[in-house]
Amino acid sequence: MPVEIHRDTAAQRADFTIDQNWEAYTPEEHATWRTLFTRQVPLLKDRVVPMFLEHVDGLTMGGTGIPDFRRLNEVLRAATGWTVVAVAGLVPDAVFFEHLASRRFPSTCFIRSLDELDYLEEPDIFHDTFGHVPLLLDPVYADYMQEYGKGGLKAQGQGALTRLARLYWYTVEFGLTRTPDGLRIFGAGIASSKGETVFALDDPSPNRIAFDLDRVMRTDYRIDDYQETYFVIDGFEALRRATEPDFTPVYARLEGQPDIAPGAITGGDTVLHRGTGAYHAGKVSAAG
Repeated sequence: MPVEIHRDTAAQRADFTIDQNWEAYTPEEHATWRTLFTRQVPLLKDRVVPMFLEHVDGLTMGGTGIPDFRRLNEVLRAATGWTVVAVAGLVPDAVFFEHLASRRFPSTCFIRSLDELDYLEEPDIFHDTFGHVPLLLDPVYADYMQEYGKGGLKAQGQGALTRLARLYWYTVEFGLTRTPDGLRIFGAGIASSKGETVFALDDPSPNRIAFDLDRVMRTDYRIDDYQETYFVIDGFEALRRATEPDFTPVYARLEGQPDIAPGAITGGDTVLHRGTGAYHAGKVSAAG
């Protein structure tokens, strides 16, 4: 059976990029994008940071189906100097950091099947492009992402990749922010998920804790289910300021400190909502 063109690792270059081959998408694949898009956008209204949907419109992501990266890049490059590059799947840490540091966002270009609409083990183009790319039009967030990439390149020689991965997870993927209208989503892992869009803001089960860099870097996370804890920032500028300094002293300060379980509350936390833990406890009970 031939390798699907949008996941063909044999076609990748030294930097792990491939051609998107937009013309090769089938009508069914475009229809899957439209299905995901048309159900997610109304759900995000009043739940996501307002600029997210404004930038989705600015990138004309709905349209007739899967976006063409060439068209997205015309808008992104003019606005913040970023581009989207196609990759076949997850790439090595060093490659990922190098792309971000150079203002390139690596996005998978395959799309999930219709029977995987609600859950996919690995990121597809809807998660990567719909979830991540719109906020790259925001100058402050775009700068944060580049600085994260630079920090990642440095962290490789400091044995700190686990701590840096937690920062990415709890901000870029699963971050919340405070606004005058209440908590809003900005993390791509939430914004591209129908179920977690509701769970992260509305469900009483998870903790919602004010962002603290040390706390985040010590906290384990879930890769198999909704998060047990969400960290809340006070805006992209506050996130940029908190993460702008050299992390070397942070890594040294955290050396030897124990990790914190995903659902734990600590004495130093600023707790915005203490979760009931009922969702995950119920799943453990059912499995036992």
